[in-house]
Amino acid sequence: MSSGDSGSGPGGSGSSGSSGADVAGGADGDPDHGKGWVFGIARYSGDRIEWFRVFSYSPRPRRVLQRGRIQVIGRREPAGQEELALLAGAVILVCEHADARIELALSDDALTGFLAWLEAAPPGQRVNVA
Repeated sequence: MSSGDSGSGPGGSGSSGSSGADVAGGADGDPDHGKGWVFGIARYSGDRIEWFRVFSYSPRPRRVLQRGRIQVIGRREPAGQEELALLAGAVILVCEHADARIELALSDDALTGFLAWLEAAPPGQRVNVA
């Protein structure tokens, strides 16, 4: 999965009590799609996703997404330069997290896992999956 500076996505390697998927994120509002995508690994940890950049020495997540604050707005296929920047078969999920728009580029398997994680929220938690 990939994610951009205006937002990042889930994915990652598993650790005790958590699991993950590959992720890439794209910069929001960039008219020249394909610029600003950053590859990363996300780790599911309870009601949050911790997103780590692949090419970073930092042991801390670059972004943490809270399940209750994620709203899926829609999905789209990569266009233009994005087709070259992202892995083949990626689907871009457009979301809002804490009033910030983010785009997540996910494989089909990572997308299924992410949406299942969102829908598995405890009763009473607001979840909006488009």
